[in-house]
Amino acid sequence: MKTKPLFLFIVLLLSVAMMIGCAGTRQKIQIERLDDLPRHTYTIDVPVLELFENEDLLQDLMDEVNADLLADLEMYEISDATTLQGFYGDLGTIALLEERWDDYLEYLELRRELEDKEPTRLIMGMFTRAYITALRSGDDDLRAAFRREYEALVRALPYEDVEDELKQTKGQTDIFSENLILGIVESRIQPILEESGGEMSKDIATQIIGMNQTIRNYLPYTDIISEVLGAFIEENAVEKEDIWEEREVTLTESDNAQPVRIAVWDSGVDADIFGDRMYTNPNEIPGNGIDDDNNGYIDDVHGIAYDLHANKTTEMLYPIGEVSDRPRLQRLMKGLTDITSGVDSEEAAELRQTLSQMERSEVQPFIEDISKYGNYAHGTHVAGITSRGNPFIEIVISRLTFGHTMIPECPTIENALRDSIAMIETIDYFKSIGVRAVNMSWGGDLASIEADLEANNAGGTPEERAALARRIFEISRSALFTAIENAPEILFITSAGNSNNDVVFEEFYPSSFDLPNIMSVGAVDQAGDETDFTSFGKVDVYANGFEVPSYVPGGDTMNMSGTSMSSPNVTNLAAKLFAVNPDLTPAQVRALIEDACDDHAAGERSVRLINPVRSFELLEQRF
Repeated sequence: MKTKPLFLFIVLLLSVAMMIGCAGTRQKIQIERLDDLPRHTYTIDVPVLELFENEDLLQDLMDEVNADLLADLEMYEISDATTLQGFYGDLGTIALLEERWDDYLEYLELRRELEDKEPTRLIMGMFTRAYITALRSGDDDLRAAFRREYEALVRALPYEDVEDELKQTKGQTDIFSENLILGIVESRIQPILEESGGEMSKDIATQIIGMNQTIRNYLPYTDIISEVLGAFIEENAVEKEDIWEEREVTLTESDNAQPVRIAVWDSGVDADIFGDRMYTNPNEIPGNGIDDDNNGYIDDVHGIAYDLHANKTTEMLYPIGEVSDRPRLQRLMKGLTDITSGVDSEEAAELRQTLSQMERSEVQPFIEDISKYGNYAHGTHVAGITSRGNPFIEIVISRLTFGHTMIPECPTIENALRDSIAMIETIDYFKSIGVRAVNMSWGGDLASIEADLEANNAGGTPEERAALARRIFEISRSALFTAIENAPEILFITSAGNSNNDVVFEEFYPSSFDLPNIMSVGAVDQAGDETDFTSFGKVDVYANGFEVPSYVPGGDTMNMSGTSMSSPNVTNLAAKLFAVNPDLTPAQVRALIEDACDDHAAGERSVRLINPVRSFELLEQRF
């Protein structure tokens, strides 16, 4: 099962550009899902870093990619706006590198027309618009001209609408460096090309082109971007209103409520933090290495766990392994979160210093270690949000294991079958102990499986690889869908995703599942404004997923962002409703949550924000 935790801990903006394609008059082929698009491959016979030094080699690749992008736009009718934006973005990046400024601006305008998240649309292409205007000004001091144009665009923005986006842009800019980008090229892309004999997919080719754009055109101006954004943010430093505190429902021991079992299906939980709020199996003797209750699990005192290969294990917390300096990794993790959220902290300063001094050879171990720590902390953070303000909750640990390496393990049918069995067994376990709701802050998708096959030079030709990815995907997806469908007594709550994409078009699971006992949750910030990262296509409700505080292993607290954090806010509400009225069905709890939602403006659309206080008012009225 190709899964990944759905929270944000590192963001690398590797290309900024968009443009327009040519459309013919022939009948176009309708594209209903991402997988229907053709595969394109490109071959280079030199180390990939030479494409960052040799203009002719890069131009050859751009010519091939540009021709394929335009041909696809002429041949296919693509219904998905995000996918179209990607096409225009790739064409625009090529236009920038070829100094075709008018073409770039046309593609950018097309992309802006497709964007329905107003804050994202407002800031889209700001760097490149200022850059092109400065180049055309004839000013001998190009940096001064760029500063002037960029500052004018920034100061024309309605700050209250774009505050989060500007802070994230500044944060991303602050962690960019040539060594960081080229370190990723060396440790992620070069090994793939060595295995494949220099053959690469369009996705990798456009990554290389985008990285070239970032290094050549963007990095020389990051100091100006950071200074301008920093000054604008500081001048408008008014904390956004937090709408969530007044909506919060807190249960106390004196409330008339019953214990409720809620599973956190995630990367594991530090049970010591939660004490008597943990589910405890009365029929299992802790630590004796025996399956005392004969249920197929050894020492399932607080729940169950599976390792990366779907083997049962007794470790309830993600095994961080050989990483010995956990306090430092925790600080760096917090620094990443602070930087991308515009928080100036000691941890943020430490991270900036670490990145500024980082050699290319240090990039891979740094990213893999911090990814491993992110997995280690993820489940505990989710559990803290899920259990907040509820003394009646019994947290059931259900650990699955996410990968963390830059070159992932190779997906196989055998592993997919093992994962499927583990998923079915896990949901059967939930049913056997009376779990009422499950939080699932993770997901998988077809494209990631295909990318991982390519990363391991597996699956044959591009067409054969796509077919194998589909088989692997369907095994895991079908097993999970059927297992959830066969557990109507349990409410499953999942994160929508962090890719600003249509989860139905891109076949993302479980958030695309359309079942009465599963809810998909999008992310908004403290003021209820839609985040720029939250996915869409099938989102039932929205909750706070921006800078949400909770525990990490060991008991410290940290803010994290992502739909991984919005989902447990909904699970938290469901758990409280079940605790106060144990006779409620999943359908009734879902109705109490959805019917109580407020509509909140999101550009020309609206998003539905949960309102726990109102849900409890409806509970009292209806039951």
